Amino acid sequence: MKVLNKNTWNRKAHFEFFDTFIDPYFGVTFKVDVTKAYEFSSANEVSFFVSYLHATMQAINEVENLRYRINESNDVVVFDTIHASPTILRPNKTFGFSFVNYNEDIFKFQTNFLKEKERVLNTNDLFPPVNSMDCVHCSSLPWVNFTGHKEPFKGDKDSVPKIAFSKMENLGSKKEMQVAISVNHALVDGYHIGLFKEKLQFHLNSQ
Repeated sequence: MKVLNKNTWNRKAHFEFFDTFIDPYFGVTFKVDVTKAYEFSSANEVSFFVSYLHATMQAINEVENLRYRINESNDVVVFDTIHASPTILRPNKTFGFSFVNYNEDIFKFQTNFLKEKERVLNTNDLFPPVNSMDCVHCSSLPWVNFTGHKEPFKGDKDSVPKIAFSKMENLGSKKEMQVAISVNHALVDGYHIGLFKEKLQFHLNSQ
């Protein structure tokens, strides 16, 4: 992790402008093709959720602005690695937040996910033992094929990206789903969301 020098940052004015907003987040929803990711998960005993979550984390880690966070001193810090913090549903239909350590190896990532899933299923805790900014908050809505999505806003200064995944839809031989991402505009612009979408589709196709 390092502190970004805001004085030499080409987005210094953008940061200072959007950092004054009560709610500086903007959200985008887009469609991705998950056909190959689904085929990979079926053929390799990998959870489909883990498959597309791993592709998401690969893409997140490859876009530098999505690794920026604002700390308590209002500095912009750049993390070397971003991890996943997905919600995990319990049998009683409540959920717990988790913290899944990212690994470039999808099978090791699945091991990390399953360990966290086991923890969530055996506790009533809402938050994980690790609760830090070097993550993205993720949720899956496999019951709804949404085309728009809004995240709840706590009111405190926040800079962690929020991602939601829709129900998968079968379209002939293709499988598609919607991905919604919400980001702090003080750190991230539309251009970076475009990069994220491009890299996400690449990794979904490359598993």
